[in-house]
Order: sequence, then structure tokens, then C-alpha cells
Amino acid sequence: MEKYSSVKSRTYEIIEKAQKGDKASKYFDSIILLLIISNTISIVLESFNSIYSLYYYQFRTFEIISVVIFTIEYALRIWTADLRYPSSKTKVGAIFKYMFSTMAMIDLFAILPFYLPMLIKVDLRFLRMFRISRLLRILKINRYTRALGLITGVVKEKKDELLATVFVMGFMIMISSTMMYYFESEVQPDSFPNIVASFWWSIATLTTVGYGDIYPITAMGKLFASIIAILGIGLVALPTGIISSGFIELITKKDIEKTTIICPHCGESIEHDL
Repeated sequence: MEKYSSVKSRTYEIIEKAQKGDKASKYFDSIILLLIISNTISIVLESFNSIYSLYYYQFRTFEIISVVIFTIEYALRIWTADLRYPSSKTKVGAIFKYMFSTMAMIDLFAILPFYLPMLIKVDLRFLRMFRISRLLRILKINRYTRALGLITGVVKEKKDELLATVFVMGFMIMISSTMMYYFESEVQPDSFPNIVASFWWSIATLTTVGYGDIYPITAMGKLFASIIAILGIGLVALPTGIISSGFIELITKKDIEKTTIICPHCGESIEHDL
């Protein structure tokens, strides 16, 4: 029993992000990272019919090998879930807590397209669309790179502010679509047939893309479009500023944590100048 716990504990250490000096865990991380990058390249190359038809069996073999490795990884993470969530009262509870976590869902959808046709009869058109979820494998990098971890951390920290900007943006799109419909629908019934169809113009204008395929021709429409375009510049800058400040705050916080000295006698942090 003790040997089983020891093996399980060591397995958990290996499959989690490598700690300093843990060569086995570093090798595991490197293999998974290389496999994720290779899978992304494979998906891109498969879009070239000439390459895919010529190297079909190689692509298929690589897909099978990848799925086997990712499946073993997923199974090991389920097995060690109670070590990841020690606060869970039961082992089953820890497993369910892991299985419904964001990264576990990504792990599952990375392998599910391969097994789904074996389990149920699926329409080929639906299966082709569902196979796109293989691209989610690239999100597995989040476990092994600091960059994606920072992005996730910033979004979590600033979620309320970002939701506020999304609400403002939605409000602006609705108002501008409605106003433009009333200004332009009579003279341009094809371009602005209804408020929903006017959403395209609103989104393109507010995001300052301005494709130019749909544009106002009435005096009031042009005036209102000018105001919306100017407001759009500030609107796009809002989430950019929030995310930028969030990055600075998170990086500063992590740097302070790294430079904190812990007293070996009392375990308390010691304040010092950086």
C-alpha cells in the first residue's frame, strides 16, 4: 500500500508542471509540449489536400500515437486527482472536480473526436466539424508555459471590468444598429433591411475595421456614423487598457512573491528592499 502511494505521488509530480531539479518531470513536459506543437502543425498540413492524400497513413499513424499519449496523460490525471484536490472529502469527489475543470475539459475534447465514431454512429459532416476541436490541444500548453498562465490570470483578475466593457460594447452596437436602420433603411433597403442586418455595419464601424461594403449615404446617417466611428476608437482602447494594467499588476505581484524572504525560525515573510 505504501509503495502504491509512493508511485502515485511520484506520478503526480511528473505529470504536473516540473519543479526545479526534477528531470523526469521536465522530460515529460518537453514531450507533451513537442507533441502539442507537432499536432498543431499536422492540423495545418492536413488542410492541403495534396499533402494529406500523399501522406495519409503517416498522418493517421501520428494521430493514433498522439491520442494514445494524450489518453494515458488524461487517465493519469484522473488517477492522481485526489492529490491535486486534497481538500475533497472522497476520491470520487476529487475525480469529478478535476473532470469538470477547464483544463480537464480541454484534455477530453482533445481526444474525444478520435473515439466518438467508435462509440456512436455520427454523420460525417458533423464529425468533420467536430474534429476541429483537435485544435484545442494547443490550449494544453497553458500547463507548461508562463505566458498563457499570465493571460488566464489577468482575465480572471479583471473579469468584472472586462464584462463591463462587453456590456457597453453590446449597448453601443444595439443603439447604433437601431439608429442606422431608421436613418438608412428607406434609401438603402438592401444594405439596412432590418436592425439585425445592421449589426454587421455597427460591429465593423465600432471596432474601427470599416470594410466599406456597407456605408451610410444620408446626411444624418453620415453624421451618426462619424460619431460612432470616433466612439469606437475609445471603446476598443478600453479592454486594451484594462488588460495592459492587469499584466503589469500581475507581473509586479509575482516578482514581489519571488523576492520575498521567509524567516527559517518563525516562517514569516521578512520585508526588504528589492
